[in-house]
Amino acid sequence: MNENDTRALVERLLQAFNASDHEGMLNCLSEDVAHDSPGTERQIGHDSFRWRLAEITRHFRMQIADAAIMTTPGGVRAAAEFTARGTYLSTLEGFPEAHEQSLQLPAGIFLDIDDDGLISRLSICFDPKILARNMNET
Repeated sequence: MNENDTRALVERLLQAFNASDHEGMLNCLSEDVAHDSPGTERQIGHDSFRWRLAEITRHFRMQIADAAIMTTPGGVRAAAEFTARGTYLSTLEGFPEAHEQSLQLPAGIFLDIDDDGLISRLSICFDPKILARNMNET
């Protein structure tokens, strides 16, 4: 995998997310993908990632905007910094009650790419305090 192929893979992943194309996202991931999110334990595999996407969809309607994609030489790792924009749809445990609040959250993902050209690790990073503050402000 080279840097250009890795960049294209990350772009496909983000485009699939924005299109709510969960299968398209899964097509970018290895079967045993490790995925991490703030406040949760590491999950492994397509089934748990599919469940995580369903949870996100249940609580948020969002799009990824202003993405800056970076890759390492050789394309074995990548990162993307972006803004998640959208609407908080339903109450998420540990957060304020939801009433269609607007959401604007700086975030990033870190990715490992395997020998088959698929994402083998996806770690999302954001500050949950900023998310909670966003929801309290609207």
